[in-house]
Amino acid sequence: MHSLSPLPMSASSSSSSLPLRPPQWTSHRRLLDRHLSDLHRCSNPSHISQLHSQIYRSGLHQDPSLLPKLISAYSLSRHISNAHKVFDQIPHPTTLHFNTLIRAFAYNSHPTNSFKLFASMMESSVPPDNYTYPFLLKACVGGTSALNSIKMVHTHVVKFGFLADIFVPNSLIDAYAKTGVGIKLARQLFDEMPERDVVSWNTVIGGLVRDGKVREARDMFDEMPERDIVSCNTMLDGHSKVGEMDKAFELFGNMGERNVVSWSTMISGYCKSGEIDMARMLFDKMPTTKNLVVWTIMISGYAAKGSAKEAYLLLDRMEETGLHMDVATVVSILSACAESGLLGLGKRIHNYIEKSRLRVTVQVRNALVDMYSKCGKLEKALSVFEEMGERDLVSWNSMVQGLANHGQGERALELFDRMRDAGIKPDSVTLVGVLCACTHVGLIKEARYYFDNMERDFGIVPQIEHYGCMIDILGRGGLLKEAFDLARTMPLEPNAIIWGTLLGACRVHNNVGLAEEAVDQLITLNPSDSGNYAILSNIYAAAGQWDGMAKTRIQMKRIQKPAGSSWIELDDSLHEFTVGDRSHPNSRRIFKMVNRLGQHLQQVGYVPKVY
Repeated sequence: MHSLSPLPMSASSSSSSLPLRPPQWTSHRRLLDRHLSDLHRCSNPSHISQLHSQIYRSGLHQDPSLLPKLISAYSLSRHISNAHKVFDQIPHPTTLHFNTLIRAFAYNSHPTNSFKLFASMMESSVPPDNYTYPFLLKACVGGTSALNSIKMVHTHVVKFGFLADIFVPNSLIDAYAKTGVGIKLARQLFDEMPERDVVSWNTVIGGLVRDGKVREARDMFDEMPERDIVSCNTMLDGHSKVGEMDKAFELFGNMGERNVVSWSTMISGYCKSGEIDMARMLFDKMPTTKNLVVWTIMISGYAAKGSAKEAYLLLDRMEETGLHMDVATVVSILSACAESGLLGLGKRIHNYIEKSRLRVTVQVRNALVDMYSKCGKLEKALSVFEEMGERDLVSWNSMVQGLANHGQGERALELFDRMRDAGIKPDSVTLVGVLCACTHVGLIKEARYYFDNMERDFGIVPQIEHYGCMIDILGRGGLLKEAFDLARTMPLEPNAIIWGTLLGACRVHNNVGLAEEAVDQLITLNPSDSGNYAILSNIYAAAGQWDGMAKTRIQMKRIQKPAGSSWIELDDSLHEFTVGDRSHPNSRRIFKMVNRLGQHLQQVGYVPKVY
């Protein structure tokens, strides 16, 4: 018999003017039941442990519907070992029990344990159901190994006859599509399905968009018997990712229903394509309440464009609405500041981080290191880096790359040694930074060692970026023949960056013959770039080959050369300067200073090269 507890009485119940009533009572079991009904949603570890104890003291652990909720609660609170212990205490686990723990392992990044438990389920002759396989597919993550796991699950699905349940093949399509290498299998399974719903179509289209096959995705989208807002938003995202904003805008205009995802996708697409005015027009016309994501996209768009004033004003407006920056907002704006060199806005964000109660994650610190490095504030970047209590691979890569890009090659290599001593395994990006560091300080021998042994020592197959760094350092060091031999024999097709690097090295070392080869390759890759002809013309002139120079100059005139430009940040604003442009309000003062600098250079002995 359960003990009884009186419910607390209100103050009014003790009033003498009211008739006396017997006290109301309720059982501990009823109170416990109220908590247990939402147990699977509880994420507080101490509350879960208390309920766990009461369940066993009350004998409720024999309730078949209760223990799966307890397993889910432990999974939600990231106490997966406790979830496993609960499962192990079940004498005869059912399909529901197995499914719940398989899902718990999958959602807590223990994919191997999900498959081990599935194998145990099969050995125990416990039949799977239409939930088992979707949960198991959630454990299939990452490339080729994931693809093999998905194929194994697919085989089981066919064997046990679950392809007829549309929920299962839809999950298979989603898993294939998300691997990045199984989109063909996803499409094949879709084509073989006797019955499809809108989720089937959306899943394949989403996979094609992720894989960059936007035209194929659009063809499928146009064939859909019926669409929902997810279909349209997926296609908007596809067009935006490849810069097809005209097609995206046409689709957006024809949508009968739009949500915040529709608007944010369009605004983001216009920001990324550089059409900041169109992005702002949509931002201002947005009828629904703007969430933090939309504000972040627009502010980051201005920051990436170098429009500090607009970014500041919009940030102030956002805070006036009661919204405050979260981790994702901070990281996004800092990344945009890093790309455009907006140090002033980056400092404001850093100040906000230090004064607010924002949870400072490793990702936030990494974004600060990257921003300060790319804005040329190396010592500040190092200060943030050294103060980090926890660092991941991105932290080390950002700092190594930052030092390397600013000519601090020896410090970059010292940091790389510290990274290895800390037990951090380098990746492809790390080795680009290391080779770049060697390039800037002329460490040819060290660069050769890292390049030749990167696969043996770190398991990293050289990619085109690594070949580019190695060719650059050989070219800078005057080893032109070796640099060209490496470009000719590399297993990857050399791109315009590599041939441009070689051409630049030929200019430094006045090698006409190899320069001609480099220019021939560059013309094949990009015939409209007149800059290559200009460099070759200068090489001919330096070698005294005036006929070659004249011929190259004639070829140059046939090509329209876009005006070159550069920019600097001053008082939290970017000032862009284009060749021949005098529209800047301070043009007279600027050109006066340029003339003074030219005169000063001539006075100290500099003789400009004019060809």
